[in-house]
Amino acid sequence: MGGSFPAGGFGAGTHTDGMWQVMEQLRSTFEKRAGTRVGRGDVRAAVLSLLAEQPMHGYQIIREIEDRSGGSWKPSAGSVYPTLQLLADEGLISAEESNGRKTYVLTEAGRDEVAGSDASAPWETAGAGSADGSRSGFGALPKAGVDLAQAASQVGRTGTPEQIQQAVTVLDEARKRLYSILAQD
Repeated sequence: MGGSFPAGGFGAGTHTDGMWQVMEQLRSTFEKRAGTRVGRGDVRAAVLSLLAEQPMHGYQIIREIEDRSGGSWKPSAGSVYPTLQLLADEGLISAEESNGRKTYVLTEAGRDEVAGSDASAPWETAGAGSADGSRSGFGALPKAGVDLAQAASQVGRTGTPEQIQQAVTVLDEARKRLYSILAQD
């Protein structure tokens, strides 16, 4: 992201709009990287797992996957809805119209398919974190990066010039320490 920061860095004057733009760039960069690590077949497995619990409409499925993966995986509508159509074509789910929305439910064949599968739910392997609450997996780094960018932006908006300079020093040190991780053998 070199060259994308406002001239003078985070502490330069009152360029809060620039800081918000930088934070948004950072967030979108992390989100793009996080979303590319879940396999195509995982959408199918996730949909079947969720519908085994209760009937849902497409948007509910997307939100539930995002929630259960701790935000590390949010499948697009462009992957969920074609998967729903494919599962319906295979006879594993059916759609029921209710209040202007299609609600999907497993058929008998779908329940048999889920019962015969011994695979864990895809969100359990999508980096949602460990049982002790610590962050792990590929979803943890984007979340930590966004949290850091938000904190830096807050200091830039409300901090004194001295606090802003301290924040710049902390961020410079964090950047150096991150690169040192990559330099380790």
